[in-house]
Amino acid sequence: MFMGEFKHSIDAKGRLTIPSKIRNQCQGSVYVARGFDGCLAFYTKEEWDPFCAKLLSLPSNKKEVRKAIRFTISSACECEFDKLGRINIPTNLRTLAHLEKECVIIGAGNHGEIWSQEKWNQYYNDNQDSYDDILESLDDFSL
Repeated sequence: MFMGEFKHSIDAKGRLTIPSKIRNQCQGSVYVARGFDGCLAFYTKEEWDPFCAKLLSLPSNKKEVRKAIRFTISSACECEFDKLGRINIPTNLRTLAHLEKECVIIGAGNHGEIWSQEKWNQYYNDNQDSYDDILESLDDFSL
């Protein structure tokens, strides 16, 4: 399970250090794709395969399903860790998530997310006050 929040810089070549607490669970590489809300999502192979299988099992005669498959799978790539624990994020994904310098890497359970510092701060500030309401609105969740 991925958890925590970490701040790292991405260099001009698109290399980003993934924290060792997360990296140690990834067996040498991660699958990076478009995420929700303007971030990138990354998965281990063990999580990526079922995620794709579930996406591909949806009815392809539905326009929104085809869009979801196209946007998710076409943006995805496998990123291997270098000796310094970095992954090289392709230009198209860096552009999509507005990754330029300061990044925030968060654990989100079965996947991780990579945010630009600016987008993460905005998302966090816009949503933190509604945390209690969000949990209360979830039908099958109790603490």
